[in-house]
Amino acid sequence: MTNKDINYEKGLNSIWTDSLNNNEEPDEKALLNHLRTVHQHNAGFTEKCASICRDKAGRNSYEWLAEIVPDIDGMRVLDLACGSGPLLKILYDSKKKLRLNGVDMCPEELELAKARLPDNVVDLFELKAQKLTAIDDNSIDIVLCHWALTLMNPIAPVLNEIRRVLSSGGRFAALINGPMDAAPGYRDIYNLIYENVQAKLPKYGEIDLGDPRIRSTDSLKHLLNEAFPDANVNIETNVVTMEGPVAEVAETAAGFFYASFILSSEARKIMLSKLSNLITIPKQNRHSKRQGRFTMPINRLVIRK
Repeated sequence: MTNKDINYEKGLNSIWTDSLNNNEEPDEKALLNHLRTVHQHNAGFTEKCASICRDKAGRNSYEWLAEIVPDIDGMRVLDLACGSGPLLKILYDSKKKLRLNGVDMCPEELELAKARLPDNVVDLFELKAQKLTAIDDNSIDIVLCHWALTLMNPIAPVLNEIRRVLSSGGRFAALINGPMDAAPGYRDIYNLIYENVQAKLPKYGEIDLGDPRIRSTDSLKHLLNEAFPDANVNIETNVVTMEGPVAEVAETAAGFFYASFILSSEARKIMLSKLSNLITIPKQNRHSKRQGRFTMPINRLVIRK
């Protein structure tokens, strides 16, 4: 459950963090450099976190998103920002006769996706979401995007590309952050992590990764209605939870937040100690081991073209 492959001795630095340190507005290239730096050194970290948390029905967020795909032979599916391929693997294992495609900008993530799937069951492309040059017009029935839409900026070209590749009647479904107060204690966890990060980078949070309009339901709906003016937009909220030894839960919960990657090892240790105290479940008896609980809100948006 721990992110052993992350080196926190000095904390992660990138063009994006340098821009914040210099009180400059990071541009698109700086954002791209930052995301690539995180994923190059920590390929697969999103899966490590997201696969553990489950909703009341026992589903993780990948499984909840995968439910959008119907059991129709030959359905053409694109996993946008597919990462290490957990969603593609779920779709392949479902035994549905699907034509699978995956796109990601990080070759290290694509290597993990390729390694976990049999040869010739998925077409993988190293592309940015703003330029899906390998995907033809009207060639995809369903576009899925798991927890990456909030990191993309500019977002309008991404939505335009999704509309372009979708066939008539096609669907776009994405997993994004849910409203903070839908999950008990999540706002406190968010604030704690950001307070510790802002001690190093005061601008972090004031300027965050991706297009800020994605983080508000109202502004998100406005963006989607502009890109898909005649489409039906549906947004559902769910809550996922993980429990376990408190130190492991704290480490994994911190991995949901890109902000935590910039902390030095010492600053991270202090933050994790505070986080462990925050998420500790009261002991049932004095002999029981210290346990922790992390609860997170998620939204699933679905658009039919």
